[in-house]
Amino acid sequence: MGPGRPDTSLDIVRGMSLRVMEGESVGVVGPSGSGKTSLLMLLAGLERPTRGQVLLDGVDLAALDEDARARYRGRRIGIVFQSFHLIPTMTALENVAVPLELAGRADAFDAAETALRQVGLGTRLGHLPGQLSGGEQQRVALARAFAPRPALLLADEPTGNLDARTGGDVQALLFELQRLHGTGLLLITHDSALAARCDRRLAVAEGRLHALEPSAA
Repeated sequence: MGPGRPDTSLDIVRGMSLRVMEGESVGVVGPSGSGKTSLLMLLAGLERPTRGQVLLDGVDLAALDEDARARYRGRRIGIVFQSFHLIPTMTALENVAVPLELAGRADAFDAAETALRQVGLGTRLGHLPGQLSGGEQQRVALARAFAPRPALLLADEPTGNLDARTGGDVQALLFELQRLHGTGLLLITHDSALAARCDRRLAVAEGRLHALEPSAA
């Protein structure tokens, strides 16, 4: 903020307390502007809270500097967005392997191939994103997110860019991989039916979290 300019800071997320256990899936629903994406950014260490802590395996992400947060995120947090965010000039294998290489994994390409085979893309390793369908691109993104074996996976509208049938297949794969790896999952979505597939559901309203009953729509 420059000198003489008013303070335009907003309390988008206020007084939230959230715990995601190992192997647990938590669905978070709420309207646009309610604070869902801000919550994800804080949990991923992409933003720092003005107050409070963000603890993962006992490490406070808010207390780390930017470089340390990035290194820790690369090892312990997976993220899947609505947009696939693949590097267009890299093959599917390279898109999954490069983040592992940057994290210091000597077996980056072997681990990437294993992850891609788990999502059914063993025959598409050498294909560029532009040669893959939308569903296949999101499968690459899932492989990239799960390959480091993260403690926590954050998914923001992971099937929002896909048609109903393809989206359903990707949803099933997401939960299958989450159970296979025992990963904690926080799923942000507008889709109440998708959120209902999670172990718990929460709603965000005016920057606060509220538990939803299992039978709620």
